[in-house]
Amino acid sequence: MVEHRMIDTNGVRLHIAEEGEGPLVVLLHGFPESWHSWHHQFGPLADAGFRAVAPDQRGYGRSDRPDAVDAYSILHLVGDVVGLIQALGEEKAYVVGHDWGAPVAWHTALLRPDMVRGVAGLSVPPPFRGTEPPLAAMDKRFGGRFYWNYFNRPGVADAEFAKDTRTALRKFFYSASGDAPGADAGKQPLVDPERGWLADMPDPEALPEWFTEDDLDTLTESFSKGFTGALNWYRNLDRNWELTAPWQGSVVTRPALYIYGDRDPVPAFPGTPELIERLPDLMPNLRREPLKLAGCGHWTQQERPAEVNAALIEFLTACS
Repeated sequence: MVEHRMIDTNGVRLHIAEEGEGPLVVLLHGFPESWHSWHHQFGPLADAGFRAVAPDQRGYGRSDRPDAVDAYSILHLVGDVVGLIQALGEEKAYVVGHDWGAPVAWHTALLRPDMVRGVAGLSVPPPFRGTEPPLAAMDKRFGGRFYWNYFNRPGVADAEFAKDTRTALRKFFYSASGDAPGADAGKQPLVDPERGWLADMPDPEALPEWFTEDDLDTLTESFSKGFTGALNWYRNLDRNWELTAPWQGSVVTRPALYIYGDRDPVPAFPGTPELIERLPDLMPNLRREPLKLAGCGHWTQQERPAEVNAALIEFLTACS
């Protein structure tokens, strides 16, 4: 049975969902999501002897959403995870992240390996730092049309997505899933800044089986206060690049697992396919070849819960 409560940590109040007893597994969601994106994982992890805890990360759901844009840097986000582990009475945890949660998980393992038993990332591979600020790089490569750059415009995406939150989320989840017609992992997510991002996204007549109307209701409620806190994560991409300069060339040394879908656009971002191919050489403790899920889009643990759960439990058990 999933239980909910609030935790004070790192200067913010976080809502968490939790189930089970045993070694702690922290589950970190991405954009535009909430703790609920892990609802298929709670029962299986608890049954396997683990304590699963999924927060609404800062800026999301029932958790605090600081006003300052720079309060969403990667150091703040890692600090929230570290504080959460400690607030839960633990010294170490497994850290698992999807989408934006994956860079937070990877950086937690990179910056605080003493607190991480093992780390798993879904969709987004480890954060090997590039040679130039990411927002600037994408702006130059795609003429300002890459979605990161669109999100970086103050108030613009915030207003577009909040105009009809339920429709925006329905379009997001369907268009980035493996069920969307013509789903193409190689198509870059470019936005016409005048028309917005939602204009060209398909709006399904019926949702995929793995994403129900109840799921959409729960997600819509979690964005009742808007999208600004969540979008502020993207507005720190160049700041994060500056802040992580001391770790240039560093690699994650803790036991690691990487899972992605072959229809997910994120692993096809510029330079990422080459990075994924090199992961076994770059990561000294990668426990298996990157697991590619056939027909799976971006929402890895929701689209393919059985396969993700099996891989996670095998990995966590081997690290215990």
